[in-house]
This record gives sequence, structure tokens and C-alpha cells, in this order.
Amino acid sequence: MNSSVTVVGSGIVGLTSAILLQESGFDVKLIARSAYDKTLSSKVGAIWFPFEIHPKIKTNTWATLAYRRYETEVMDGTGVKFIPFITAYTADSNIDWTSQLPAGKVRKATSEEIPKGMQMAFVSEVPLAEPLLYLPHLFERFIAAGGEFQQQELLTLEELAALDSTVINCTGLGAKSLCNDDDLHPMRGQILRCEKMNVASFANATQKGGLSYIINRSNDCVIGGTDYENDWNESIDPADTELILNRLKSSGVSQEPEVLEVIVGLRPRRSAVRFEFDSRYSNVFHNYGHGGAGFTVAWGCAIELAEILSRK
Repeated sequence: MNSSVTVVGSGIVGLTSAILLQESGFDVKLIARSAYDKTLSSKVGAIWFPFEIHPKIKTNTWATLAYRRYETEVMDGTGVKFIPFITAYTADSNIDWTSQLPAGKVRKATSEEIPKGMQMAFVSEVPLAEPLLYLPHLFERFIAAGGEFQQQELLTLEELAALDSTVINCTGLGAKSLCNDDDLHPMRGQILRCEKMNVASFANATQKGGLSYIINRSNDCVIGGTDYENDWNESIDPADTELILNRLKSSGVSQEPEVLEVIVGLRPRRSAVRFEFDSRYSNVFHNYGHGGAGFTVAWGCAIELAEILSRK
């Protein structure tokens, strides 16, 4: 087993990969264009919810592994806890994930529990990993275990491959230019960070272009959202803010949110997560394209990655 690995990317996928590789006995260096607090991962609601990620079978496996890992991550200061979450579904939805959860952690919602606009929904007990607490916790854990961090921008795959004998590419949307990946594209999300509300957390992703959710966290809540394909606009759109607020009202929430911040992020969307060795640079392993489910599957991907590298 080669003991030296460099992970490129400091979002949730990069950090979990780095930590799992450390736990598996590798010496790990982390390189990224930006620190963790400037990544897409720092902006999101970060609840366990398989949203816009493929392929389905692999996603369900990774999500299940991550769910179990999150059970061990619930500690003071990590920002990880399990909360009840209402998720809408239709006859066409992928609901395989419900059969992967531990017994007693998911059930069908009653008609009284279902927000307006949903026909059917599940209530499940799922992990919430608050990015403003969890990302710094993971980074500090990585450094405390002997990890090294270097801020550096890489422009080509050749440059990335030259970093180490084994390199893990966790650059998210940055992989589009780095790998000339035509399949990878942005899915623009705009969200509102608000004062905490006395409302059950829920998500309705059953209608393309009509994404609506609210996630209550320790000190605030996240209300969303948008799911615009191939939209590179990182500027705040006031029309989207109105749209998000109107969708919240139409779901039956009468309380007026007190908006603290409007946030825009670009999810790395792909027809399938790229999880493989590069065909040209055999020392490079790609782990990107997780769509809107980075926090949902990152630990699962990291676990499988560590197993693959340990067998080399």
C-alpha cells in the first residue's frame, strides 16, 4: 500500500476523503484553490437527502454508508444531529433510500403532517451537518491527525497528476475546466438564511424547477430554493428571493421569515458521479459530480475510496 496521497478540493467531499484515508493509514496532504469556508459546501443546508445525484444504485449505497457514519459523528461542537425531515414523493420518485434506513427511522407522513402542495410524503430521522460548524471541525480534525493543507490553484489535469503518486480529484464544479468534462455543469441554487422558525423541516423536489424546502438548524434556518440547470449566475436574483418566499407561503407556512442573508451556489451536476481512476493519468482518482447531495454521500464515497486504495 502506498502511504502518500494528495486530495485536491476542500469541500465536504475532499475533507471526508482526506480523513477516511488518514484513518486507513495514509499520509494525506490537502490542496485546494480555496479554504473550506469559501467552498460550495459552506453555503448549503447540508441535510441528508439524495437530491439530483446519479446513478441510483451507487447513490443509495453511498448514502447508506454515510448515514451510518453520521451516527458516529454526533458530538458536541460538530454541528451534526439527527432531525425529523418531511420529504415529498410521487409515483415516479426514487424512494429506494427509504428501505436503506434503520428500522423505525422512516414512515409515511399523515395527512395532518404533509405541507400544502405535497400529495405524499415520508417523515424520516436523518442527519443534519451544519456546515458552519462541521466543516471547521473536519478541517481541524484533519490537521490534528497530521494532515497538511496548501492553498494552490491547479489549471490542468497534468499539473494535478504531478502532485503525488496518488491524487484524489475532489474539485467539484472546478473539474469541468480541469478535466474538460462536458458532462459536468452547474445547477444554480439560491437560498435564504433566516432566523430560526417554528416550522417542521421539509423538502419538495418532486417538480423540476419548483424546488422548495426549509431546514431548521441550531441558530438559523435555510429556505430554498432553485435548481436551474446550466446557470452560471452567482449573483443574487431578487426575483428568485420572491419566488422562494411565495413557495414557502403556498406550502402553508404563515410565519414571515426574517431573512439574514441571501446565498447563491452552483451545484456540480453530472449524469453520474465520476468515481474512477483517470484513463490517461492512472495515479489520479476522480470523485466529483455529486449534484445537490454532497453531504448525503460524501462519507460513503470516502469509505469506498479508502477500500479501493487500500487494495492497490
